[in-house]
Amino acid sequence: MSTIQQFDQLVTIAEKLGYRIRYDYFGGTGGGVCEFSGTKWLFLDLALTCGEQLEQLQKTLANEPLLSTLTLDDSIRDALSKRVA
Repeated sequence: MSTIQQFDQLVTIAEKLGYRIRYDYFGGTGGGVCEFSGTKWLFLDLALTCGEQLEQLQKTLANEPLLSTLTLDDSIRDALSKRVA
């Protein structure tokens, strides 16, 4: 699976888990996750490469407690479990 395909799948998973995704230019600082008024936000830095944004998504989702409630492809689950280890 290509980086772009995996990125798109992880964005869809994040949205299913209740994250709102915001793409903005943060000058390479990486963005991050926060919660406002009960809504989870994931800020992705447009200054980062697609691979770096993918790593941020993987890190965020690997630490998401509700991830276990979803049925995921084995390749996605494996990639996320490696981020926790």
